[in-house]
Amino acid sequence: NPRLVAMSLPALALLGLEVPAADPAAAEAEAALFFSGNRVPAGAEPAAHCYCGHQFGSFAGQLGDGAAMYLGEVLGPRGERWEIQLKGAGITPFSRQADGRKVLRSSIREFLCSEAMFHLGIPTTRAGTCVTSDSRVLRDIFYDGNPKNERCTVVLRIASTFIRFGSFEIFKPPDEYTGRKGPSVDRNDIRIQMLDYVISTFYPEIQEAYPDNTVQRNAAFFKEVTKRTARLVAEWQCVGFCHGVLNTDNMSIVGLTIDYGPFGFMDRYDPEHVCNGSDNTGRYAYNKQPEICKWNLGKLAEALVPELPLEISQLILEEEYDAEFEKHYLQKMRKKLGLIQLELEEDSKLVSELLETMHLTAGDFTNIFYLLSSFSVDMDPSKFEDFLEELTSQCASVEELKVVFKPQMDPRQLSMMLMLAQSNPQLLALIGTKANINKELERIEQFTKLQQLTADDLLSRNKRHWKEWLEKYRARLQKEIESIGNADAWNTEHVKVMNSNNPKYILRNYIAQNAIEAAENGDFSEVRNVLKLLEHPFQEAEGFQEVKEDAEEEGAAAPAAVCSSETRSRQPYCSKPPLWASELCVT
Repeated sequence: NPRLVAMSLPALALLGLEVPAADPAAAEAEAALFFSGNRVPAGAEPAAHCYCGHQFGSFAGQLGDGAAMYLGEVLGPRGERWEIQLKGAGITPFSRQADGRKVLRSSIREFLCSEAMFHLGIPTTRAGTCVTSDSRVLRDIFYDGNPKNERCTVVLRIASTFIRFGSFEIFKPPDEYTGRKGPSVDRNDIRIQMLDYVISTFYPEIQEAYPDNTVQRNAAFFKEVTKRTARLVAEWQCVGFCHGVLNTDNMSIVGLTIDYGPFGFMDRYDPEHVCNGSDNTGRYAYNKQPEICKWNLGKLAEALVPELPLEISQLILEEEYDAEFEKHYLQKMRKKLGLIQLELEEDSKLVSELLETMHLTAGDFTNIFYLLSSFSVDMDPSKFEDFLEELTSQCASVEELKVVFKPQMDPRQLSMMLMLAQSNPQLLALIGTKANINKELERIEQFTKLQQLTADDLLSRNKRHWKEWLEKYRARLQKEIESIGNADAWNTEHVKVMNSNNPKYILRNYIAQNAIEAAENGDFSEVRNVLKLLEHPFQEAEGFQEVKEDAEEEGAAAPAAVCSSETRSRQPYCSKPPLWASELCVT
């Protein structure tokens, strides 16, 4: 009994599909039939893709599409070719012990985030539809022995290609650490075939530039993949997006964000933010994403040997990646700060100091950037105080900080770990890490300090930090104005650039959770509302009720499981998360 949860009209338009105004219900029924996998479109040749991957730093051997099936390629109305996939449609040759199904919860997240990223201007795979059903599967969400029956759900994914770094790792000989190997060792003929296909199809300008020299062609290809990947991760960092599972099999060969699992947009700025509840070591933390993507490119380089010698690819990686990342990151940050006239060396320090101030004051990453467009050089003292008040309202309260720094280990467990660190570090390495212990000690220290801290003390401290940074920002903006004749024209452009680079709306976990819970109760309207909102992330929402919680409700810390959906729905979409959101865990 498939039912359409939601569809993205802009994504479906890529395929030449539209909903006739005369009969939208028939279109929804047809979408549910075809995009559940219950009926295969004419001309489709369903297939699953074989690939390998390094997962959390270790070579995992053969993986492949365990829950996604290609239907084929669609030639769109503009002459572009789009591969279409159904994710969650059932068992494939690569499902291993799994059932090839996805559930409503994860499918709504992937559907909404694919489209959110596109409308933020970040390269991504697209999602056309989300279709749920009465079929159910058992899932142990938190791996804690409490499985739950969930609805089988299918997402229509669209991309120029779903080929990954891991697609080229099928040729890997036995790994020196895990002993695992790819299924196509010594099949260099397939590697050549794949390179010819990928370069001629997705990098035709490189194919044309080097028709007679494959090594030079492959080097130019690797260089372009390196630069696209560096720019992609710079875009992620600038919107606070954490992927969560940056394994080599989740890295696109054409520089797209691919495979939305336990992702998360950062709320309170924390450079060490980990969005994936299963990432116990923090390998894929927000601040580690740039270096991890570079490491993954190193694994791609190894997979291209002998068609691209390692000494050539490693040199390209060292010369190009960091420089491209830093250049693109700073360009984007200048736009977010409205620095449109001059490019000064000091700008990098200004950005670092802004992030440090955000960290010190536990500021909301998205909302603080969004507010900065209303700061002006010539603000009078009373307006400046109002602005400061608004800015500090986006910083965490004492109650929120107590939730953040609440100790997580039982004191006896911590005591045992500390003893092990002294007496048997090898055993400690098997059950935990020194970094985890240090983090827990830091939490205890911060939590103890918070017991003595009043709301007034916190506000005063936060205002002092922000005043210091805003003075530096004011001085930098002043240099912009002095370098140009027409200050009014500059200001108009300055605000316009900031407003088109600092989103008001992102897919925060609590927004996704509200939509998921409503959908699990049979109401898909919230998923559709959120989709509409995310299609215009930089604009004030029209027709959305943006109401402020009163202070009493804001302070009530109800766990996610018992917080009523009625209370939650009153939270404005652009608000920093309510306290119950801290209970959410995505694995």
